[in-house]
Amino acid sequence: MGIIKVKGIVIAENNLSDYDKMVTILTPNGKIGCAAKGARRPKSQLMAATQFLCFGDYLIYQGASSYHINSCEVNEVFYNLRMDLEKLQYAAHITKIINDVTDENQNTYKILQLFLNTLYVLSETDKDMDLVISIFKLKLMCLLGFTPIIDRCTACKKTENVFFNHFSLRDSGVKCDICSRQDKGAVEISEATMQAIKYIVLAPPKKLFSFSLAENSLKELQMISNLYLNEKLDKEYKLEKLF
Repeated sequence: MGIIKVKGIVIAENNLSDYDKMVTILTPNGKIGCAAKGARRPKSQLMAATQFLCFGDYLIYQGASSYHINSCEVNEVFYNLRMDLEKLQYAAHITKIINDVTDENQNTYKILQLFLNTLYVLSETDKDMDLVISIFKLKLMCLLGFTPIIDRCTACKKTENVFFNHFSLRDSGVKCDICSRQDKGAVEISEATMQAIKYIVLAPPKKLFSFSLAENSLKELQMISNLYLNEKLDKEYKLEKLF
């Protein structure tokens, strides 16, 4: 196989021997593991291209046992994330989730788009990071096939003349006041949180992060997004310290 061009972002890096690296690149068509010969040398042209969260256009070729990076045109390194330890912590958290839900030879175009948009908002804006990560988690669940039901009660199926004031983790969607009484695991939510959930589910990628929430509603959204993601992925994700 000759040299091929792929667009992607480095989501993991590991050292090999004295000067080489192995990196995992998320592309629109899944993850690719690539060796980068000499990338750890001080004057290597691959040093920047193989850093964590570097987004670029990579020229790679297939060797005997793995792909190898030939060269790269760097598009974005998310410099502000590297300069802010708290922002980097949030970026590492969502990257861990991304790494877990993606694989080789998988259509990951929309996941990559969401990932890049989220990193951009974290890096270039002062938007509340808990809101950003909550939006990311809920939208990711939609892309993975776990879109919550938001247009009707998941129990009685009513769509009109009902007030949806609970979110059911068990039934993956909203419930009316009457039906929620039969679901001890349903989380009570405000109208603002309800509208935020609807917006996240339906919003186009470029406008996904274009809203804010009051503190109480943000806490509700944060709880729902965390619990929903953990339940659907059958794993508990926590924001961990980097050092």
